[in-house]
Amino acid sequence: MRVAGIGFRTATPPVALRAALAAAGAVDRVATLRTKATELAAALPGVVVTGVDVAGVETPTRSARVEALFGTGSVAEAAALVAAGRGARLVRAREVIGGVTLAVAEGDGE
Repeated sequence: MRVAGIGFRTATPPVALRAALAAAGAVDRVATLRTKATELAAALPGVVVTGVDVAGVETPTRSARVEALFGTGSVAEAAALVAAGRGARLVRAREVIGGVTLAVAEGDGE
């Protein structure tokens, strides 16, 4: 399973969220913080959006601000890794696209 993890600020314009997802290429689903899944799903109609818990997930890139707020170095990387399931690995490290943070992981989906 290929998953795009997305981190974003509340009230990010839907066009920015769609542009970040387009940059990810083909994915099976999109993952973000559990608390923001409804907002992301509303901005991406027809896309499967999964909300996950990211606290404690180790990520290769780190933001001190994100770590303090969410307990992980990168919301996008952590969300992608959790949602991709067992054996997950990043195939695209975190990058910022139009104010939206994107990472892509692949795993077995379990």
